[in-house]
Amino acid sequence: MEVDDLEQNLLQQFSCMGTTDHEVLISQLRKLVGDDVNESTASFFLDMNNWNLQAAICSYFEFQSTHKLPNMTLIQDVTIGEGESVPPQTSFVKTWKVANNGDDRWPDGSYLAFTGGVNLAMQTAVPVAPLNPGEVTDISVDMNSPSLPGMYESKWRMATPNGSYFGDTIWVILSVAEGGTLALTQQLTHFNALGSVIPIGPPFNPFAAQNVGRAQHLHQDDAQMGS
Repeated sequence: MEVDDLEQNLLQQFSCMGTTDHEVLISQLRKLVGDDVNESTASFFLDMNNWNLQAAICSYFEFQSTHKLPNMTLIQDVTIGEGESVPPQTSFVKTWKVANNGDDRWPDGSYLAFTGGVNLAMQTAVPVAPLNPGEVTDISVDMNSPSLPGMYESKWRMATPNGSYFGDTIWVILSVAEGGTLALTQQLTHFNALGSVIPIGPPFNPFAAQNVGRAQHLHQDDAQMGS
């Protein structure tokens, strides 16, 4: 795959810089190629081409043209929907419903990777079971809300075992507020799924004071009728 004129001009500018800083070269390659390449993949292609930026990008495009990546599309956000908020420092579960909208099965070892923003989870990679073409699944990640109220964004993407991203970018857009109710909503949903009954009021007590008084009154009426 050929690099267009704009990218060619940028490559020439980078070549003129003559940088040998590996971190700078990795950053430049990712800017030119886009979000489909992570740091480890960029480092691999640069190292394979003796850290020559132009050669590494050409190798990457050639590899992409002969190695088809899987597909993934986001269907909906199952949790953290519009109008929902979470209290500060609260554990919750973020769930997305996704589908394999391609022609190939996802490879074994695929995972959901954190790629940017604020990482609200304890990990940066979450294993995901392979999905056949046309199948749908829910992907859930345990997360914790920050201590300060505000809006937070976290970006995630599916990745192959070798670190190549594929499919839609999926987001967590989290509102943290003191009066957030999402954690309570998730707990109630969990109780309901387990078949628990959540009481909505105190149970009836036949020996309560008002019922005892009524029973005594009925007993007196019966005694008067008997006499």
